[in-house]
Amino acid sequence: MSKTFQEYLAELPTIDQVAAIELATNAGEVVARIENRPGTAASARLYHALFTEFGSITVEAAQKGIIQYAEHTEDAKVNPGKHPNIDRLFAIEKGELSPLSVTVIAA
Repeated sequence: MSKTFQEYLAELPTIDQVAAIELATNAGEVVARIENRPGTAASARLYHALFTEFGSITVEAAQKGIIQYAEHTEDAKVNPGKHPNIDRLFAIEKGELSPLSVTVIAA
């Protein structure tokens, strides 16, 4: 049986010391800022864990994140635009977006 997103999330370190993470292209263009606040805190935590493990949001990191988003991944597939943080991982996995660097903004 597959894990749920909440089960994966429970395995990740907390990020109380993080206010947000910024994702940028190789050229330094910030493409997203994920705040550690209600509504986006889970995505900030997942992206932070991927960054900690992989050093940036690489193809491998995107693939792992897609798995960890669990039931939300299928919803993102059938509803493009509804889950931009998952859509971004799809784009990296498919090579439509280059891997992204991560800047951690301290709380």
